[in-house]
Amino acid sequence: MFHYTVQTNKTVDEAIQTLELSLKEEQFGILWRFNIQEKLNEKGIEFNQRYEVLEVCNPVEAKKVLSENVLNGYFLPCKITVYEHEGRTKIGLPKPSYLIGTAGEESATALRDIALDIERRLIMCLDKSIRK
Repeated sequence: MFHYTVQTNKTVDEAIQTLELSLKEEQFGILWRFNIQEKLNEKGIEFNQRYEVLEVCNPVEAKKVLSENVLNGYFLPCKITVYEHEGRTKIGLPKPSYLIGTAGEESATALRDIALDIERRLIMCLDKSIRK
């Protein structure tokens, strides 16, 4: 499966707030928060579902990935989505190990351990955020 998704009883805003704290513990920061619902409504397109995309980064890990192959920047920063679906808040991310695997055999081999470590840490952050 290309993604990891969890659900919580928290609101989208509460989930993002606790997620941000979990991410900081792993030296990831939220670079950008994109509210899709707000942007679509601003453009005159009715969209009634809360859906936010967070772009997160750990600068040390980003340098490692880019040092292996500059094309890996296509996967940066990591994305985490927080959204409402069927009355529940969900938090998910595309798995870095899956994304790196699409970059070609040379990159996949060189970066697999880095991608798996980042993935493990991000999943831990998601899991922590639903328990806090």
